[in-house]
Amino acid sequence: MSATLFRRVTLPAGVRDVAVDRGVITAVGVDLAGDAPGGFEIIDGDGGALIPGLHDHHIHLHALAAASASVQCGPPLVTSSDDLAATLDRAPDLDPAGWVRGVGYVETVAGLLDCTTLDRLHSRRPVRIQHRSGAVWFLNTAAAEAVGLRTAEHPGVERDDSGAPTGRVWRADDWLRERMGHSRPPDLSQVGSELARLGITGVTDATPEVSTESVDALVSSHMNGAVPQRLHLLGVPLDATPDLPPTVTVGPFKIVLADSDLPDFPSLCERIRAAHSRGRGVAAHCVTREALLLLLAAFDEVGRRPDDRIEHGAIIAAETVDELSHTQIAVVTQPGFIAARGDDYLDRLDASDVPDLYRCASLLERGVPLAMSSDAPYGPVDPWEVIAAAANRLTPDGRTVGADEKLDRVTALDRYLTPLSAVGAAPRTVRTGEPADLVLLDDTLESALQTGREALHCTMIRGRIAYRREG
Repeated sequence: MSATLFRRVTLPAGVRDVAVDRGVITAVGVDLAGDAPGGFEIIDGDGGALIPGLHDHHIHLHALAAASASVQCGPPLVTSSDDLAATLDRAPDLDPAGWVRGVGYVETVAGLLDCTTLDRLHSRRPVRIQHRSGAVWFLNTAAAEAVGLRTAEHPGVERDDSGAPTGRVWRADDWLRERMGHSRPPDLSQVGSELARLGITGVTDATPEVSTESVDALVSSHMNGAVPQRLHLLGVPLDATPDLPPTVTVGPFKIVLADSDLPDFPSLCERIRAAHSRGRGVAAHCVTREALLLLLAAFDEVGRRPDDRIEHGAIIAAETVDELSHTQIAVVTQPGFIAARGDDYLDRLDASDVPDLYRCASLLERGVPLAMSSDAPYGPVDPWEVIAAAANRLTPDGRTVGADEKLDRVTALDRYLTPLSAVGAAPRTVRTGEPADLVLLDDTLESALQTGREALHCTMIRGRIAYRREG
C-alpha cells in the first residue's frame, strides 16, 4: 500500500487531513475521503503538527558511521594525558588488525599530538586519533609504520625538518582508510535509521574530495534503503560524472580554507573559477574571520554563483555581516557547537571573538541566507538539540554565548526546512504537489519544539514510513 491519509493533523491553516500517494502529497483538506486504488493507511494525528521533513545541510555520513565504533578521546570524558592513556588502554579490540580509532580530541587534553607523544600514551597497538575538527589524524609509531607514512607521497602527511613524518595526517580520510586495508567505507544502515528517528528526510554530505568509491558507496546505501534520506553531495570531484537517481544530487564543490594553512589568493581564485566553469558553485569551509575575508575577496575577483555558500562561518565579524547581506552568499551554520563546546570557546578564545561566534539572529536580521546543520559527527546530530542551542545559546555549564544571536525555535526550525539545493530559501511547506517527506509530531509545533525528539511520532520519506514510534 503506497497511499497514506493523515487525519486531524495541525497545519498553519488549522486542523486538516493530508493525503499521500506514490510519494507525493495529493490533497490537503477537511474530512478527505481515502480513494486511492489500493486503499489508504490511516494515521490519526490527533491534532499533532505535521511538518516537512528536516534537512541537515552539513553532515559527514561515513564519519558518523565510523564514530560509533570509536573511542572518545576528548572532553568531557577525557581531559588529561592520564585520562587519554587509560582510555586507549581500555579500548576494546574491535578492529581485526588491532587498530584503535579515537575521535573528539582537542589540544587541551595533551597538547598537539605526534608519534612520539602518542607512543608514550599507548604503543601496544596501532592508534589513530582524530582531532575534533575532523581536520587531522594523529598516529602513533605502530600506526605510522602500518600505513607506510615514511614513504607516503600524499600532501597531507606532515613532516619535520628532516623529512620524517610527524604522525599528523591532514584531511586524508579516504587515503588513510585505503592504506589501512579497509577496502569499503562503513555501513550506513544505523545512520539512516537514526536520522529518520530524528525526523531528518534529507542530508547534504559535506565531506570534501570524496573518492569515486565513497560516492558509489553513498549512492548504493541510498538505493538499497540503508539511507532513505535524499542526498545532496558536495565532495563529488569536478571531473566526475556519476550515474545518480533523481533523489541524489550533486551540489556546489566543497573547498577547505584551513585555518592551519590558508590557501594563497591566486590558487583560491583558480579553484573557484574551476568549479564555476563546470556549472557548480563552491561550498567553502571557513572557520576563522581571516579565512572568510580571503574567500570574500576571491569572490570579488572571480564573481559569484547563486549556489556558492559558506560552511560554518564560525566567527563572522560585525562588519562582515553587512558584506554578506550585500552579496547574499548563504551561510550554513552549526549553533549546536555552542551546546557541545561553548565552555571551551569561552575559556580559550579571545573575548573579542565571542560575540562573533556562530551568528544567527544578526544574519537573518540583515537578510543573509541562513541554514542550520549539525556537522555530525563533529557536532551534535540531533536537530532538536541544535534548534534548542540556537534558541538559548547555553554552554554545557549554563553560560550564555552571544545572547543577541538567539532565535526563536520556530525560526530555527525553518532553517532546517529549506531545500537541499537552496539552503537560504523559504522553508518548505505541507501542500498539494510537494514530495511526501513529512514528520508527524505528538503536539502543536510550539509544544513539540520544547519537548524535542521525544515529540516525534513518525517520519515519512518519499511516501514511505521510515520511522514510527512504538507503543
